[in-house]
Amino acid sequence: MKQDDAGTGPCDTEPGGTDRVRSDSGSVEGAALRDRADAVLRELVGGEARLREDQWRAVEALVARHRRVLVVQRTGWGKSAVYFVATALLRARGAGPTVIVSPLLALMRNQVDAAARAGIRARTINSANVDDWDAVQAEVADGTVDVLLVSPERLNNPDFRDGVLPKLAATTGLLVVDEAHCVSDWGHDFRPDYRRLRTLLEELPAGVPVLATTATANARVSTDVAEQLDPTGDALVLRGALDRESLSLGVLRLPDPVERLAWLDTHLPELPGSGIVYTLTVAAAEEVTAFLRSRGHAVASYSGRTEDAERRVAEADLLANRVKALVATSALGMGFDKGDLGFVVHLGAPQSPIAYYQQIGRAGRAVERADVLLLPGREDEAIWRYFGSLGFPAREQVERTLAALEGAGRPLSTQALEPLVELRRNRLELMLKVLDVDGAVKRVRGGWITTGHPWVYDAERYARVAAAREHEQQSMRDYQADGTCRMEFLRRCLDDPGAAPCGRCDTCSGPRHDARVDPASRDAARAALGRPGVEVEARRMWPTGMAVTGVAFKGRIPDGEQAAAGRALGRSSDIGWGNRLRPILAPGAPDAPVPDAAFAAVVEVLAGWGWQRRPGGVVTIASHTRGTLIDSLGERLAEVGRLPWLGRVEYAPGAGGPAPRSNSAQRLRTVADAFVLPPDVAERVAALGAPVLLVDDRTDTGWTLTVAARLLRRAGAVQVLPLVLMMEG
Repeated sequence: MKQDDAGTGPCDTEPGGTDRVRSDSGSVEGAALRDRADAVLRELVGGEARLREDQWRAVEALVARHRRVLVVQRTGWGKSAVYFVATALLRARGAGPTVIVSPLLALMRNQVDAAARAGIRARTINSANVDDWDAVQAEVADGTVDVLLVSPERLNNPDFRDGVLPKLAATTGLLVVDEAHCVSDWGHDFRPDYRRLRTLLEELPAGVPVLATTATANARVSTDVAEQLDPTGDALVLRGALDRESLSLGVLRLPDPVERLAWLDTHLPELPGSGIVYTLTVAAAEEVTAFLRSRGHAVASYSGRTEDAERRVAEADLLANRVKALVATSALGMGFDKGDLGFVVHLGAPQSPIAYYQQIGRAGRAVERADVLLLPGREDEAIWRYFGSLGFPAREQVERTLAALEGAGRPLSTQALEPLVELRRNRLELMLKVLDVDGAVKRVRGGWITTGHPWVYDAERYARVAAAREHEQQSMRDYQADGTCRMEFLRRCLDDPGAAPCGRCDTCSGPRHDARVDPASRDAARAALGRPGVEVEARRMWPTGMAVTGVAFKGRIPDGEQAAAGRALGRSSDIGWGNRLRPILAPGAPDAPVPDAAFAAVVEVLAGWGWQRRPGGVVTIASHTRGTLIDSLGERLAEVGRLPWLGRVEYAPGAGGPAPRSNSAQRLRTVADAFVLPPDVAERVAALGAPVLLVDDRTDTGWTLTVAARLLRRAGAVQVLPLVLMMEG
């Protein structure tokens, strides 16, 4: 945490007509409180620091007036100083502990350390310290904890919600909602678990102060959050100017992923200090990390797939400048506090300029200049479309879910609901959380139940939110265009009335970076991105609850019916082969023979497979949309490998068209009886006495390959080796 010296005055366009709090620092009592507040601040940050005016006004409103306050201020302004100072003053007056709802583990760890510097004892309850929960709760009950940080997901954990939350609400001295834009479904990072805060706010005793903070809320989001904070309209909203004087923003367009990766390899050593390289997908983060490490750069990967222990090491290494950069997804988007972070580079554009502003806000908090550079890619919009497809489900899917829960007569887990609802697990979980907040369902031990409360599908609101997302994407396209000050543009997206040309960005003062790359870097990047091959993990268990769909599969797949681990040429989210395969396999793309370049790469995958027994024949899977592509791939592989092409796994009579993309259980329901093995193919497989290479165009849930492999194994195949062009994800 840092208290910087750049003062910012609040703007006068506060949502909902919220008032200005009157400062009592001129009175004897007010002056004494101000002195104590500044003393706590000095313990936090050292030196002769003094609260800036809006920090003091927020502290005074919380401590002296027990108000509800929303602070919308730029990253690095010192929002955490407000709640730590207020906590110390309230605890000195005998108030209960401060409860901070905080979204990310990195943020929690930073804040625990910051609190300790001022003698404030802070503890956390989150998914990474389950073994400590009982001890932490006991310490809270004993009054030895000053600050308790909880993740929003804990608020609707049945045990925490029913057993801990009521006691906590009754004893809380100050409630803090960090990254409060997550409360609003108009915000770029809406999280349904945050909406559970409404219940917590309602259960707080009268007079308990509440503070909400964010750096990334436009006027509409601020209004929404303020209304949720205090429906009476009495919330104090303090908005400040959002300029970041240390940031030098730029956009550099490069023709393809090879050039972008080569540029990073060439110029990473020149970037100031240490920093963050953001990617849009987990696969890209891992891919970029592997490449940069192979080129001798000290970097670490940081994503939702990174284990907590590895995250801790990566955070510590960046803080200590032992690495040049973390290559991260938005998992590092909020709360990581390193004041001297010298650069942020984006390989790919986020779909919201507000999210972009937040991520670049990690840099330049305690240095005079930090470089911020966006390297957009042609694949960005495909990734935006994918994330856009994860919006709130259609009415019929919601109604089907509610009917399934009502008809069950018992709690159903998300896993048990999957066979009944055509939604992927992440969308199903998101929908259930929204329905929970709206009162239609409730999470209990064992899963979800309906409440019986009437619920109306607000199609108009969901459409407005979807339209707002489209507008944000267009704004991100506009940001990349030439002719507008980059910082001014971002500030206008956040409804900052003081937005003006910054004089620092590449539009105002000319580009700081050019497109030059070292030829050796280009060659290395081309080789890395052209390197084919991804392992496809084999399914070992059938999904639970399939009996309700009429499919008899359950439990472990017998060893004699399983596929072996397979291979894919690339992932859909790769910046290498993923970019090249997506157009070939896109909906509506012509069905044509496999391109020579892709075929040559598949041969390279086979050459490096390392199987224990070489396949003795090739079988392809019938397709309604990609039959020519798949058969040409299988037949050419058979020819090159001097193997017999044994035929196809065919569709069963009456089997429908292509199955829609859905969750794992629904996909299995669709394909369980969709295929048959013609007798002549079965005879060839049985007589082969060697592994079979099973060829398809793509895999998503893996059930088509699993069902087809089961048919081949039951026909006598000694092993089935799946091979596809692209693996989704």
